Amino acid sequence: MSDSFRLDPGQVSFVGQDLMRPECVLATRGGRLYCSDWRGGVVRIDADGTHHRIGCVARREDTDFMPNGIALLRDGSLLVANLGVAGGIWRLHADGRREPWLLEIGGKPLPAVNFVWMDAQERIWFTVMFSSHPGAGRNHFRADIGDGWVGMAPSLQEPGAARIMADGLFTPNECRISLDGRWLCINETFSHRVVRYPLAPDGRLGAREVLAQFDADTLPDGLSLDSEGGLWITCVASNRIIRLLPDGRWQLVIEDTEPGHMAAVRAAIENGTLDRTLLYRNPARVMPNVTSIAFGGPDLRTAYVGSVSGTALAVFRSPVAGDPPVHWNW
Repeated sequence: MSDSFRLDPGQVSFVGQDLMRPECVLATRGGRLYCSDWRGGVVRIDADGTHHRIGCVARREDTDFMPNGIALLRDGSLLVANLGVAGGIWRLHADGRREPWLLEIGGKPLPAVNFVWMDAQERIWFTVMFSSHPGAGRNHFRADIGDGWVGMAPSLQEPGAARIMADGLFTPNECRISLDGRWLCINETFSHRVVRYPLAPDGRLGAREVLAQFDADTLPDGLSLDSEGGLWITCVASNRIIRLLPDGRWQLVIEDTEPGHMAAVRAAIENGTLDRTLLYRNPARVMPNVTSIAFGGPDLRTAYVGSVSGTALAVFRSPVAGDPPVHWNW
């Protein structure tokens, strides 16, 4: 991919309609898209554009179950990271039924879970941004408190074997394993950086190191991998998408930033008062608060972008193909 590749927001199109906070998006070979929906479920968008709401209600009333990250499973059900008061990771079936998959770890209740992901070995990774739920003693996103962590279960069938793999993280968000399998990379959103851990075959992690430290307007949220080993990172609030190379070099692909809004977000991060109300405002010209990215289409060069403030998914063509996710053929 050329270092000169750059998109203007005017080159972005959209797919989907009447979505509610489609924070996480997944794509499959068959053309289906899945995105989390704040009405308590997931929306599946078929290749012909037909929408299927799975577990969604007419309006959001259940603050116990607030879908965020999602992972597609072989049988068409999904694991859902729950940002609601009940916390944990839940399994959402195609008929809309949901059941708890993991509600505690190490004998302690699992708090709000931000992200869940299945790797190529079908291990389940998940992140907790901070150890207490907002509204239960923690109402603001803090860059100076490192009480987040990443956990892993060895398989879908073994939720009871889940354990914390690394702690002391500063607001960890999405994670991915590098193309060569050597590293687990994690976005630390409000510390403006990507960190990585050496990854052993059994999933154990070595010492954390900083792969990339960004400026104060770059809040890395979503993370996806391309076929050349690049990490595509969506940045909430500033609406930036960047591509990070394994050696730490990075390039800006697109941005749709409103300076006044970002000044307010920066100030709130600095004084410890950033809340969802400010973070989720959407003054962007085109791209509303980007939070995740998935590659799809027949050649894996169509990028679909999730959002915490929009009602549709942004779409653009990438000069490099994505790396097929584990669920690509399901």
